[in-house]
Amino acid sequence: MRLAGPLRIVALIVTVGLTWIVVSILLGGPGSGFPRIQQLFSSPENSATAEPRARKYKCGLPQPCPEEHLAFRMVSGAANVIGPKICLEDKMLMSSVKDNVGRGLNIALVNGLFPPNPGVSGELIEARAFDMWAGDVNDLLKFIRPLHEGTLVFVASYDDPATKMNEETRKLFSDLGSKNVKDLAFRDSWVFVGAKGVQNKSPFEQHVKNSKHTNKYEGWPEALEMEGCIPRRTTAS
Repeated sequence: MRLAGPLRIVALIVTVGLTWIVVSILLGGPGSGFPRIQQLFSSPENSATAEPRARKYKCGLPQPCPEEHLAFRMVSGAANVIGPKICLEDKMLMSSVKDNVGRGLNIALVNGLFPPNPGVSGELIEARAFDMWAGDVNDLLKFIRPLHEGTLVFVASYDDPATKMNEETRKLFSDLGSKNVKDLAFRDSWVFVGAKGVQNKSPFEQHVKNSKHTNKYEGWPEALEMEGCIPRRTTAS
């Protein structure tokens, strides 16, 4: 029993010593400014070795668009599984989540004029999907024939964009600025932005042919992604 007192003292000294060692390790030693504690509680963003997070702008673009331009990003459908997406000015116009896409051609009509309609430019007029495998092409023709000057036309394919296409359909898209619609065929991937009243071919178009030698998916080519900045038109031609 006489040893109980000394043993308690020894145990206390050992405990204090171990606690001091642990604290010294965590604090990184005298004058260290608590680097180890800071490492434990600092976020990756604050770490000197962490990569800076890239800033994203409207529709996920890596850079902002100039003034009087509309930011857009669009993705064609992937095979017959994943639907297309059309984003404009950070607003999703068409997507599977919005439940307004379908097999064929997915088309969003947008007001592309600025003055004399201030505050209207970039507003969605209508969005519809047209089945180009089993649907009626006349529904598509009725949709794009009466377009007004300055209307922007966003098109994203899904599954099959071309089986029901006829010469009039191809000519109407060509008049909107497409250079690839004449070659569009069964299960090709296609994204396109055109406008009523354009004088030249659109710079916003991508097309990949359906080919068993180059297809990414079994029976379909890769999905296409396209983004950019569309200048707003100042007047109706």
